[in-house]
Parts: sequence; structure tokens; C-alpha cells
Amino acid sequence: MKIQDRTFIVSGGSSGLGRSTTVEIIKAGGYVAILDLSDEEDGRALEKELGPSAKFFRCNVIRTEDIAKAVQGTVDWVKETGKPLGGVIPAAGISLPGTILNRHGDAFSLDDVDFVLGVNLRGTIDLIRQSAVHLAKVDPEGPDGERGVIIMVSSSSAFDGQYGQVSYAASKGAVASMALPMSRDLARHGIRVVAIAPSVFVSGLTAAMSDKVRKSLQDTFVFPNRAGNPPEFSMLVKHVIENPMLNGAVIRLDGASRMGKL
Repeated sequence: MKIQDRTFIVSGGSSGLGRSTTVEIIKAGGYVAILDLSDEEDGRALEKELGPSAKFFRCNVIRTEDIAKAVQGTVDWVKETGKPLGGVIPAAGISLPGTILNRHGDAFSLDDVDFVLGVNLRGTIDLIRQSAVHLAKVDPEGPDGERGVIIMVSSSSAFDGQYGQVSYAASKGAVASMALPMSRDLARHGIRVVAIAPSVFVSGLTAAMSDKVRKSLQDTFVFPNRAGNPPEFSMLVKHVIENPMLNGAVIRLDGASRMGKL
């Protein structure tokens, strides 16, 4: 599917992997509806920085009504620009590390678990289900009758989650598990589904890590021996959009790293 003159919804689109994805799509001639928790002033500044191909919608993906408002706002924007919806990239994510029992033998907070699952899993499903309603109505493109693509963000933690990552690994494992059944559900509508599972990438989440943790993660990379850079993620997003045979798959983007327990 061509990116040019198509509109893509990116949650978490103002920072990290989401922002890099936004920039990549706009560079390729696409339009992006950026859903993020940034305040309105920062959102307007981001729109100005990225130009007329970007539109900001303040959105907390835990709140169904926020998503509904942002998706409808995107649909209205599409009518103004004439650039049809082309896909959805739910990139909003959160991590709250915590072991099931702490050093004192106390159980971790179920509120924290609900929050991580709410953002990473429920927020992903909710944005997809509300956006897919409109994506399925787009005029099909090309000989395959493709209407769009959904690119979910899983994690290498889905496969080798570390100490204290039960909630995060559970949420990202669930995202990976959805790729195939979701692709089967949406095939009749000409919509593909792919999940990307990155390992450690330079982002706000990794910036908050201690030097010890960051080094232990970096040492797991085979080649290149470093954390990934956001443009390396967004390059893959671009390829997934443009390659119609990528469907129902989970693609690891991790420099052959396999995480240890820490």
C-alpha cells in the first residue's frame, strides 16, 4: 500500500518510537493523526513543527471516550484533506516494573498491573476496534483490494521478559498473540495486521533506566552491539505498510538479542 496521500493514526505519536514513525510517514508523503497525552499547547507546537500533514489529538488511550473523540476527529480531518485513512499504529505504551513479591514478601500492586494492561493491551485493542470501523469503509486499493494496515507494538519481553516484568511481558505477549487472529478477522475487509517486537531502543523509557540496567540490556545484543535507534523502528513500519505480503506476523527487531533474567 502506498503511504503517499493516506492518513495514519499513531498513538503515542509525539515521542519515542511513535514520533519517529510519525516523521517517517510524513517524509513519505503521508498524513498522521497524532494521539498523545501531551497538553494542547505542546500538541499545537508539534503540529507547527511537523507541518500541515500532522494533526494532534489529546488522548488517554485508557479512556474509551477519548479514543472515540480522537478517531472521529481524524475522520473529520480526512474529509477536509481528502486523504483517506490508511492505517493505525498503536504505539502508546507504559512500563511499571515490579516483582510479584517484593523483598519483604508483600504482593505487588494490582492497580499497577491494571494500568500497564490498560495502556498496552486494552488501549491497543480499543484504538484498533474503533478505527477499523472507518478503515473498512475506505475504497480498496490495487489488485488485492487492500484498504489498510494495522501495526501493533509488542516487545522482545513478550518472549524473554526479565525480572520484574510480569505485567509488561503479559501485555506485550498478548499484543503479539493478537496479530494472527486479528489478521484473520479483518482479512475480509482488506486490512492487514502485523506486530513489531522491538528490544531495547533509545526512548524515554530507556532514559529512565539506571546505567547498570541499561548496560546489562545492551550486552545482550549480538550485532549491532547497541540499543536500537527510533528511525530503525520507523523504517520497518514503512516497509510493513508498503509490503502487502506481510500479514499476521510478529517481527522481532532486536539485533539478535535474547534477554537474560536481569
